[in-house]
Amino acid sequence: MQTIAKRLEDQFRKALEEAFGEELADQKALLLPELTQATQAQFGHYQCNNALKLSKALKKNPRDIAKEIVSRLSSPLIDKMEIAGPGFINITLSNGFLSEEIEQLLQDSHYGVPRLKEKQRVIVEFSSPNIAKELHVGHLRSTIIGDALARLFEFLGYDVLRLNHIGDWGTQFGMLIAYLKNYEPAFFEGKKSAELSQLMHWYRESKKLFDADPDFKKQSQLEVVRLQGGDEASLEAWEMICDISRRAFEEIYGLLDIKIEERGESFYNPFLAEVVDDLDEKGLITLSEGAKCIFLEGFTARDGTSLPMIVQKSDGGYNYDTTDMAAIRHRIEQEGAERIIVVTDAGQSLHFQMLEKAAEKAGYLDPKKVQFDHVPFGVVLGPDGKKFKTRTGETERLIDLIYEAIARATAVFEERLHAANEKEIKQLGTILGVDAIKYADLCSHRLKDYVFSYDRML
Repeated sequence: MQTIAKRLEDQFRKALEEAFGEELADQKALLLPELTQATQAQFGHYQCNNALKLSKALKKNPRDIAKEIVSRLSSPLIDKMEIAGPGFINITLSNGFLSEEIEQLLQDSHYGVPRLKEKQRVIVEFSSPNIAKELHVGHLRSTIIGDALARLFEFLGYDVLRLNHIGDWGTQFGMLIAYLKNYEPAFFEGKKSAELSQLMHWYRESKKLFDADPDFKKQSQLEVVRLQGGDEASLEAWEMICDISRRAFEEIYGLLDIKIEERGESFYNPFLAEVVDDLDEKGLITLSEGAKCIFLEGFTARDGTSLPMIVQKSDGGYNYDTTDMAAIRHRIEQEGAERIIVVTDAGQSLHFQMLEKAAEKAGYLDPKKVQFDHVPFGVVLGPDGKKFKTRTGETERLIDLIYEAIARATAVFEERLHAANEKEIKQLGTILGVDAIKYADLCSHRLKDYVFSYDRML
């Protein structure tokens, strides 16, 4: 089924061609319909703006041009057309036509949306929390926006791979493993269990030691080397740490009805050295103070010097840039992605601009074959207009925010649905609380910060 806009566009294209096709035979671009949705109800449903552009080429009054266009149109879609201002054509659709359209849409499981003629592979990366840290309110937007995009592409018929690029590799794991071996050996022996909050406490303590104690720092670095080298005991310890975080993540994803496949930084670890070697062979690597860097045209610091994209640190270690280069290469060459969408906060925009340009230079990303989109978003603010935090000044845990929304939504039903039983009210409260969170986020301007309010949300 064609959209209403497309059908109107076809009819206006025909009218423009009939009216001015001969006079503008060498300026056909001017005859492409310029239709937009009306911004206010009194202007109808759509507006055609061609008359103003055509007036210069035709050397005629735009209102006269608008009258000529209107005279060429007779359609069951349109109830009336009015010429406003200097030559805008306000279009009001027929109630009968709209009624028939709605009836047809209700009988179509796909709501009149045309299906893809050929499936395309789309990878949507979103949420992406860090192991040993709780999902906080800052992860809310990435999770909800990413899920909405994935659902949309799935509905349209795309082959969608939802990826959770979790932070599950790096120095922090050496710190944690070293700390637990020294101070909490019962955990690795299976004699002591832990929740994510306890794991976060251990992480903070290990970070203090790492910064203050040179011996502990060296021990942590050795643990990282063992982990990256595939040491069996180190990998088992790492997996135990990851499992705690996964359980906490899954509780949140379950409440939000999020389906996502974990593909963390560790997945790309075996490919990092190969990627750096490949970039070096292609002449893209420049040594800068011992680090292997890519310098890209157009990316400069405030002092005018070129910004480096570091793919291997001076100590031989790899970083976020390396992992993302390996990821984009793998997604295109191995996963067969025809479009890659990454949903993160706007603070990472520069990183992804440089990543896209570097991947193009390396030959991993061909813009003619694969579309890369970074989807940035603003932050969630509290009532004070600052980043959303708890009363103690800590970042709000996402799980707490969700359960608070559910509790408030449940209270609404308890007050209004006296005939409903406890199970029904609890179920309705969960649905309303979760859906209200999603709607509050999605109805806000994606690129702007927004103030989170339970009262406005519910």
